[in-house]
Amino acid sequence: MSEAIEYPPLYLKRGEDARLRAGHLWVFSNEVDVVRSPLTGFTPGDACAIVDHHGKPIGVGYVNPNSLIAARLVVRGLDHALDRSLVVHRLNVALALRERLYDEPYYRLVFGESDGLPGLTLDRFGDVLVGQTTTAGMERLKDEITAAIVKVLKPRQLWWKNDAGSRAMEQLPEYSDLGHGEYGGETLVREGGLEFAIDPVGGQKTGWFYDQRENRDRLARFVNGKRVLDMFSYLGGWGLRAAAFGASEVVCVDASASAVEAIARNAERNGLSDRVTAVRADAFDHLKALREAREHFDVVILDPPAFVKRRKDLKEGSLAYRRLNELGMRVLARDGILVTCSCSHHMPRATLLDGVQQGARHLDRQVQMLVSLQQAPDHPVHPAIPETDYLKGFICRVLPA
Repeated sequence: MSEAIEYPPLYLKRGEDARLRAGHLWVFSNEVDVVRSPLTGFTPGDACAIVDHHGKPIGVGYVNPNSLIAARLVVRGLDHALDRSLVVHRLNVALALRERLYDEPYYRLVFGESDGLPGLTLDRFGDVLVGQTTTAGMERLKDEITAAIVKVLKPRQLWWKNDAGSRAMEQLPEYSDLGHGEYGGETLVREGGLEFAIDPVGGQKTGWFYDQRENRDRLARFVNGKRVLDMFSYLGGWGLRAAAFGASEVVCVDASASAVEAIARNAERNGLSDRVTAVRADAFDHLKALREAREHFDVVILDPPAFVKRRKDLKEGSLAYRRLNELGMRVLARDGILVTCSCSHHMPRATLLDGVQQGARHLDRQVQMLVSLQQAPDHPVHPAIPETDYLKGFICRVLPA
């Protein structure tokens, strides 16, 4: 039997261990018994033993006394330290799933809590990896994580893209740097037989949105020979996949000049320039302009950034989704396909669909919901942690009333 690891205890109040024992990994600051274990006695990122009111250990985690989420549980029991060995083990477990799912090394390798490494995101682009640490505990372990990644995957490059706004809640600075390897070389992602060049430092998030991969696969049966509008296109993932599936014309729209330039380059790289047009514009303004110009599309794809970043934003964000979907339907053909998504955890799936229905009725149209969308399996959902189930969407047929 291995010897128990000794870490300073973080005591929970009476009854506050129930959620952890049910599988969740977070401890909120108001659940800590600050008389027995003052949070002021910890510094951000300190390892701790999380202990219930009766003194029975639950497991090992890390603390941030400055955050609403005061601690995160990483491993149950006291037999394993928070070190390189543990990270190597968790990486190998995560890798086994992705290698079962995908033939090529392009995927989200680590999805935080769902892969037993809360506060860590890791995307793989062949021999390039891009990571994000969003908590003080994972930031403290970054060197150990880097060493573990090098041992397991031997990447050409490992980038740390630590510019997420969520780091502010942990009082962490934002930065990007090269954690392993040498500068230079192109970073590519392969999906659906296409290649996309990405920017692991200057791009959004880690440079690519793997969570929509399987949803983009579903376009095949809807776009052949059709005119397609791809809003919030970013690097053209949805739009170029539609063109590859046989769409007659694709218009990709994004507000970023660099994204629009990247769409054009990616279209050329894949021999799709003759059917793909990239437009720089605000999505809401452009949809209104298309309506005024009496333009119509057979398929409209709406994959916006999160409109509901916090629970208190739900009312306003729900209205924004409804308005966006209504604008999208205004430029849909009489028998058209609407693909609509939300990456907001706080946006209920039913509320998103209800907004589509309300918008359709306002336009005197009817909706048939054909496919319900969710995040790809390299973003596994932890059943005890609803926050890991964030992506939802629908493929709908929109008809005259």
